[in-house]
Amino acid sequence: MNEHLAPPSLYPVRGAARCAIAALALAGAAWTARGLWQIRLAASGMPASGPPDQGDGRHRPLNALENDYHLVSALGVVAAVLCVITFLAWLWRVRDNARILSGQPPRHAWPWVYAGWLVPVANLWIPRAVVVDIHRASAPGQRLPRAVNWWWGLWLAGLLGEVGLGTTDQVIARAYRDVPPLLAGDAAVLGAALAGILVVRALTAAQRRPGSTEPPRQATTPPR
Repeated sequence: MNEHLAPPSLYPVRGAARCAIAALALAGAAWTARGLWQIRLAASGMPASGPPDQGDGRHRPLNALENDYHLVSALGVVAAVLCVITFLAWLWRVRDNARILSGQPPRHAWPWVYAGWLVPVANLWIPRAVVVDIHRASAPGQRLPRAVNWWWGLWLAGLLGEVGLGTTDQVIARAYRDVPPLLAGDAAVLGAALAGILVVRALTAAQRRPGSTEPPRQATTPPR
């Protein structure tokens, strides 16, 4: 009797996808700048006065290159925050659409969209699992895009590279002494950002119904 009824409309995601892609590109540019400044620090060599952090709570005045690196690092933090906000906003929207397309509740409850990135050990696999579930619900039977595994592997490598870096002054000291590990971590984060752009594009495309123009829809409270 209800065969003539149109399927439920999807939430518009293209705007959220564009914002997430722009933020990922910005984060990639910020980490590229970090790497370039670390190379400049390594090439300049440690000043005769030693590292900025002299120990015992003592810090010497920074030179111009070190001051510039502090600015680049701060801009990187801003870019990372914007990336987190826009990516999670997009992820929430495509998760809702995946529920509409499949007619089934998501396998992971809504708190995991956020907590999955923060809970130790769980943050090693939950965010990828959320993305994989969204793709399976949006495009059943289709192969998972390779970009998902590249994105997650590079993200974990970059996250590991950030462990134990300490303050910006301590990072500067490491750049003077042993820059290759820092550059490897920056390269992993850059790669994760680029792969993340492909992930956003792939999942967004998977949720486009034939002939759909994504009509505006009033957001509702997500199911618990």
